[in-house]
Parts: sequence; C-alpha cells; structure tokens
Amino acid sequence: MDIRPIHTEADHKATLKEISALMESDPDLGTPEGDRLDILTTLVQAYEAKHVPIPPPDPVEAIKFRMEQSGLSVKDLEPIIGKSNRVYEVLNRRRPLTLAMIRRLHQRLGIPANVLIAETVTG
Repeated sequence: MDIRPIHTEADHKATLKEISALMESDPDLGTPEGDRLDILTTLVQAYEAKHVPIPPPDPVEAIKFRMEQSGLSVKDLEPIIGKSNRVYEVLNRRRPLTLAMIRRLHQRLGIPANVLIAETVTG
C-alpha cells in the first residue's frame, strides 16, 4: 500500500479521484481497499483543514440557520430585533443589523459576534 502525504493541489486532486473510484467499489471495512479509503480520506481531511479555508457564514444565513435549528419563528426574534416588520426587513436583507441587534443575537441565540458583524451578502 503506497500512500504518501498530500503536498500540492495536484496531489489533492489525484487523491480525490482515487477516493471516488474506491467509493464506487464500496469496499468493506477491514479489507485492504477499505483501509486504503479510510487512510486517503483522513489525508484529504487534514490537507483541506490546512489549505482550504471555510469562509464565515453570511450573518442573515446564520440567523436563519439558528432559527431553523432552534425552531424559532419571526415572533421569537421580536424581543431581539424589533417588531415583526423589522425582523422581516433584516431577514430579507433590506435592513442591516445594528450594534444593539448584534449584541442581543449573540447573547440570546449564541451566534458568534464575528459572524454577525461580517458583511451581509446582497443579492
């Protein structure tokens, strides 16, 4: 089993290609092919953690995600953001978050402040 570290983007692409081929054959755990798949996947995860940064989420998407995660409605955000029309304006990207909103969202919903202060994607 000749396995080497992933040092370059070319190594990364080649390893992903090999992983894809191995996954199609669906090897059993504990077999040489299954072990190879496990090792290559671990190498790719390590390479990507170091070389492929994940951008922070958009503030509005972070709020929507937390709402979905916690089963919250627009009504639940009123004490944090303001009346329902203001909540809808924020969620529809027509109104930016204020510093007070950011503080309350961080304190009450646990959304990281650095995510909330990021630029909102308009679209």
